[in-house]
Parts: sequence; C-alpha cells; structure tokens
Amino acid sequence: ILMNLYHLLPYRISYDPTRYPKYIPEAYCLCKGCLMGIFGEENFHFRSTPVYMPTVILRRTSSCAGGRYVYTEDYVTIPVGCTCVPEQEKEAESVNSSIDKQEMKLLVSQNKPSSE
Repeated sequence: ILMNLYHLLPYRISYDPTRYPKYIPEAYCLCKGCLMGIFGEENFHFRSTPVYMPTVILRRTSSCAGGRYVYTEDYVTIPVGCTCVPEQEKEAESVNSSIDKQEMKLLVSQNKPSSE
C-alpha cells in the first residue's frame, strides 16, 4: 500500500460541551484523488482517505458528586491525517462480485475428498 501523509492538513474543530476536551481538531482530506508526480497533479488511480487514531476522552454524566460533574471514559476514533490508497480496478470488482455463494459452495464441495 502506498502511503503518502500530507504535511499541511486542514482541520475542523469538533466541539462538545459534555466532553473533555471540549475542543478536538479533526483532519479532513481536501482532494478526492491523491497529489502525486513532480508537479503535484491529482491522480485518480488513488484515493485520499482519512487516517484514524483511537483516543480516550472523558464524557460528562448526568450525575454530580461533591458539587462536581462525574465523568466516564469513552473511546472515540479521530481523523488525524490523510493517506493515499490505490483505487480498485472496475473489472476486478465486477469479477469478484459476480461469484455468488451457491457457486462457491459447489466449487468447495466438488474439491472435498469423499468420506466413503
């Protein structure tokens, strides 16, 4: 897999007043394809896709203890960057999707040794 992380990514700020931290920057991909070549032209044989990172946050509950909010741990995935992945060939997709389950079962059962 070809990986090409962008150095300067645009970020959106996610805000949730019941979460700590309240503000989390989230990366997003600008292009549909990937910028490649010596002049940085967009190549549509690859697609730009987000890279996610699992992160622990604190989520405020509805209860209080000692005059303070009570928080619980919550696990979220946050987009932190973008990378390039090859686009699959249309022909390869159609070949794979044309094999249905019954045909596959038939092929498997024909190749099994008989248990006589």
